Amino acid sequence: MFKTEFLDLPALSSAHGRVVLPGSKSISNRVLLLSALCEGRTTLHDLLDSDDTRVMLAALRQLGCGVQQDGTTVVIDGIAGRLPAQPLKFFMGNAGTAMRPLTAALAVLGGDFELSGVPRMHERPIGDLVDALRQLGCRIDYLGQPGYPPLRIGQPALQLRGPIQVRGDVSSQFLTALLMALPLVAVRDIEIEVVGELISKPYVEITLNLLARYGIAVRREGWQRFTIAAGSRYRSPGGLHVEADASSASYFIAAGALAAHQAAPVRIEGVGLDSIQGDIRFVDAARQMGAQIVSGPNWLEVSRGSWPLKAIDLDCNHIPDAAMTLAVMALYADGPCTLRNIASWRVKETDRIAAMAAELRKLGATVQEGADFLRIEPLPQAHSWRPAVIRTYDDHRVAMCFALAAFNPARLPVRILDPACVAKTFPDYFETLFTVVSPVSGAVPVICVDGPTASGKGTLAARLAERLGYHLLDSGALYRVTALAAVRAGLALEPAGEQAIAALARHLPVRFEGDRVLLDGQDVTEAIRSEEAGMNASRVSALPAVRAALVALQHSFVRLPGLVADGRDMGTVIFPQASLKVYLTASAEQRAQRRYKQLISKGISVTLPQLLADLQARDARDMQRSVAPLKPAEDALLLDNSEQSIEESVDCVMRWWQERQPFAASGH
Repeated sequence: MFKTEFLDLPALSSAHGRVVLPGSKSISNRVLLLSALCEGRTTLHDLLDSDDTRVMLAALRQLGCGVQQDGTTVVIDGIAGRLPAQPLKFFMGNAGTAMRPLTAALAVLGGDFELSGVPRMHERPIGDLVDALRQLGCRIDYLGQPGYPPLRIGQPALQLRGPIQVRGDVSSQFLTALLMALPLVAVRDIEIEVVGELISKPYVEITLNLLARYGIAVRREGWQRFTIAAGSRYRSPGGLHVEADASSASYFIAAGALAAHQAAPVRIEGVGLDSIQGDIRFVDAARQMGAQIVSGPNWLEVSRGSWPLKAIDLDCNHIPDAAMTLAVMALYADGPCTLRNIASWRVKETDRIAAMAAELRKLGATVQEGADFLRIEPLPQAHSWRPAVIRTYDDHRVAMCFALAAFNPARLPVRILDPACVAKTFPDYFETLFTVVSPVSGAVPVICVDGPTASGKGTLAARLAERLGYHLLDSGALYRVTALAAVRAGLALEPAGEQAIAALARHLPVRFEGDRVLLDGQDVTEAIRSEEAGMNASRVSALPAVRAALVALQHSFVRLPGLVADGRDMGTVIFPQASLKVYLTASAEQRAQRRYKQLISKGISVTLPQLLADLQARDARDMQRSVAPLKPAEDALLLDNSEQSIEESVDCVMRWWQERQPFAASGH
């Protein structure tokens, strides 16, 4: 997951490949609570691992449930509706799928509980659910603004006669919460009556489907009246597989519709057209816009059909989350698109109608915003697009859907602020996206950091890569790793083994993570720092075929979203077209002082004059060598970091980088 302040997405040209989606948030949090309310053990497979499910799991542990977790498999030992006697305080983050059902379950069973969340959770309405529960005799007090969390729950005096009324036109989660809680106290038939038009009916269908899996058969009359039979009792299904998230599928369906050729579609695994999730009907909307979609058991394949996409005017009440993806797809349509009946967007993780309108306008679109609709004018010409910094409002779906703007015909990058907000439902979203999209040729940015020995280029490059979320290439370590791999493979480090070592080097499974060097997943950082490793590196670097192979390997490090490369010839030889080249010019005296302190701290005996002489001799050799001599590229920016801390050097290079981005000129 990218934990950077922002993530810059280079311009994208095509999409193809296979995606395995994480589990559905809506299903995951429902089955976690249902499993907790049962007696006995339930094993849940393919459960979503995200912020929202972690919130629910933490609450279940507080309630006394046994929880065993192994990756995406979770075993829950239920409490059979018996709650702890001691007071408990629950922190629910911004997880509506945890807050609302848990509130209802705790309220009907009773105890001494408080539920709170992040500030946005305290702005999301819960009054209609509280009103319905109070009709039952539940004791619930507001600890802040009436109608909103935080809440205190006490002991109820249940009155189960007569229908329980709940509004259905704000959030379907209120009805879902009652449907999940009331079987716990169904000593007689209990009726729920929906007041007004029920929105997001597919999410209620998910609830009814899952209740049936746990032994609860709910009778319903249309969408207005639901009856839970007397004597209803939760029974564990024993085991249950969680479907992949259909809302998350929408981004990859859209990517396929925008940029996948029919011969090489985007294949989405984990969900098919037989899904119990309402958002699978996003497929119908995508087809209306021209996407080519075929489906099989638990998979979809998507490619571009009509181009530009066809404009739509659609009631999106049945796909409230996935409809956000349509708003970005509308930018690529052949006319204005109108998304209707989306009033529920205003009470989600943020006011999504206002947020989507504001961010679409940043891209250059004309957007009309109503109480429950959006009308979006497309951007058919490249000159209509604007470089944009997308504010995400701590809303995972805003971040995910606006990544699709990187397919714009103007070939502009898109900056996503706070990319880590996707942790709510899809922590690895951007990493997954990068596996199925291809950038415009030359669009992936490269920052080169060159300089003499002990100039601090490795530390600077690692910090820059960390700040930007970019890949890291330590070119100096490549020869050491190559030599180590060759020795382990039993190859002779001499001309007789040149071709074999070169073949090994072309596909060397090496990765750099901060200060660590990994070879085929194994940390070899210390192994390549030895004196012997340095000598072996010198021997393989003298083999022309190996040098050529390593040039190709270094080029392969240019991957989405970007690369920071450090070495002695990154800007002059390896990446002459790099977006930014930095050359460090610290004096030999200053570099000797730094190296001296490093070695002394490691207990290595050395003298400062000796170090200085060695560095000066190394500089002379590097600058005078015939192949790739040490020198700054003509267009490199010189950075004298003799008196700078590493933080000051990083800030300086970050300023240079920001000045070169189109976002600076756009005023964002």
